[in-house]
Amino acid sequence: MTTDDAPQRLAEVRDRIARAERLAKRPAGATTLIAISKTHEAPAIAPLIAAGQRAFGENRVQEAQAKWPALREATPDLELHLVGQLQSNKADDAVALFDAIHSLDRPSLVAALAKAMDRHDRRPACFVQVDIGDEPQKGGVAVAGLPALLAEARAAELPVVGLMCVPPLELEAAPWFALLAKLAEDHGLPGLSMGMSGDYETAVTLGATHVRVGTALFGAR
Repeated sequence: MTTDDAPQRLAEVRDRIARAERLAKRPAGATTLIAISKTHEAPAIAPLIAAGQRAFGENRVQEAQAKWPALREATPDLELHLVGQLQSNKADDAVALFDAIHSLDRPSLVAALAKAMDRHDRRPACFVQVDIGDEPQKGGVAVAGLPALLAEARAAELPVVGLMCVPPLELEAAPWFALLAKLAEDHGLPGLSMGMSGDYETAVTLGATHVRVGTALFGAR
C-alpha cells in the first residue's frame, strides 16, 4: 500500500461501517472510526487527514508527543485517542495530550488521572478497559472487578463514558463484543470501544460507538 491509496482505503472502511450500521438498524454515523496510527510517521498520516479523517489512536504517550503537536497545529480539529496501556507515571502527559483514554484499568490509574485532570483542567473522556477474555497479559480489569473500579472512577469524578475490550485473538469476536455491550448497559455507560481491522463490522452490528482500525487503513506493518 502507498499513501496515494489512503483516500480509497478510508472510503472503503467508512462504507463498510455504514453498511454494518444499516444492517443493525443503527443511525448513520453512530460509530466513530479511530485510525490507529501507532508506528506510522506524519507522512503516512497526512493523507488520511487530507481525506477527512479526524480521530486517530496511539499506543504510547511518548510516540504521540513526538508527532502530533505539529499535525494538530496544521489541523486543529483532530481528535487523539490513547488506546494502549498507560503507566500511572505517564498520566500527566496523557491528560495534556489526548482527548480520550481507552485503557483505564486499575485504581492507581484512577488516582493518577484524577490528579492530572485537576492539574491541567482538562478532562479527556475515559473508557474502562475490561479483560473480557481473562487474558491478564492484555491489561484490563477483570469482569468481576468492574463494578468496584467504576465506583472508584465515579467517586474520583473521572469522565467515564464507556468500556473497551480486546477479545481473544483466536476466538470468534461476536460473543465477547455482546458481553461488553451487556456490561456497558448494566452500568449505564453509552460508549463501546471495540472492534479492529479484522472484526470492526461485527463490532458495529453489536453496538460499537468507537472502532479502532489500523491495518485496513495503513496496511500491514
